Amino acid sequence: MAKERISLPILNPSYPEEVRVEKKGEQRTSGPARPDLKHQEDGAGKRPKWIRKRISFNKEFFETRELVENAGLHTICESGSCPNIHECWSRKSLTIMILGNICTRSCGFCDVQTGKPLHVDENEPARVAQTLSSLNLNYCVITSVDRDDLPDGGARIWANTIIEVKKACPDMGLEVLTGDFKGNLKDLELVLDARPDCFSHNVETVAELHRTVRPQAKYERSLAVLEHAAKYGKSLVKTGMMLGLGETNEQILSTMRDLANAGVEVLNLGQYLRPSKRHLPVMRWVHPDEFEMLKEEGMKMGFAHIEAGPLVRSSYRADLQAEEIRKKMESKI
Repeated sequence: MAKERISLPILNPSYPEEVRVEKKGEQRTSGPARPDLKHQEDGAGKRPKWIRKRISFNKEFFETRELVENAGLHTICESGSCPNIHECWSRKSLTIMILGNICTRSCGFCDVQTGKPLHVDENEPARVAQTLSSLNLNYCVITSVDRDDLPDGGARIWANTIIEVKKACPDMGLEVLTGDFKGNLKDLELVLDARPDCFSHNVETVAELHRTVRPQAKYERSLAVLEHAAKYGKSLVKTGMMLGLGETNEQILSTMRDLANAGVEVLNLGQYLRPSKRHLPVMRWVHPDEFEMLKEEGMKMGFAHIEAGPLVRSSYRADLQAEEIRKKMESKI
């Protein structure tokens, strides 16, 4: 008997072929805009054993993949070439990406395509909510590309998406991973007022490397976004950093102190992995013992939770983190 195909609403409308598909022979664009930052040699040497991961597939992975394909979803799991996709999808945990899959920024570490985004889909919030209500998840992360082409950076669509998802999935935990909205705090408040359970914005790297790693972002601006979200007090506040781009442990610890002072409660620390030769080189492999040291030092700074390890990513184990944090908070009551 043939397996019944699951019918789900399409998140992304069918754009005309000449708009939606790259021209034949055109190279996919991602990574830093400056040519001199591309195709550099790695300074870290051969990938160590601790960064390797055994890949296994179970029926839940294939079920999740089928759901994603049938729904026409964009996920950062695929667009960002995440190394944990097999593990997360095997737990039916995924990160949806809204506002298209073309970003207006050209960060040196990211494999999401850079270019001119397509038009905003006003019906996307309702379709996201309808799709998630069909997936029966306990927890979901939603992220987006940066939309500097929009006056509000996409904040209105963000807020509408959160509201619709909360209505459709009242028992599901919802985490959002947003951009910086160019530092416009009114746009940020529009998102926070929709009350996601967790608000996340990644600082990504230390202050000294921002001009190279995130040329269209600012370290101080990201700190201000996180601090305002923490003071606003409507959601758990989270951020993440990649290590191995050339920073020192002293710079990492200094950044962690800045984040703790800004009121960030959850911190993810992971090893930078180069998506392609177009992207920034890996300058060092951070040993698991160093990750453990950074976690121990960070907990002394006052973070509620730190996830630290070579393969940790922004949304890695987000559902399990939320459960662990909830238990910690309940034990303090």
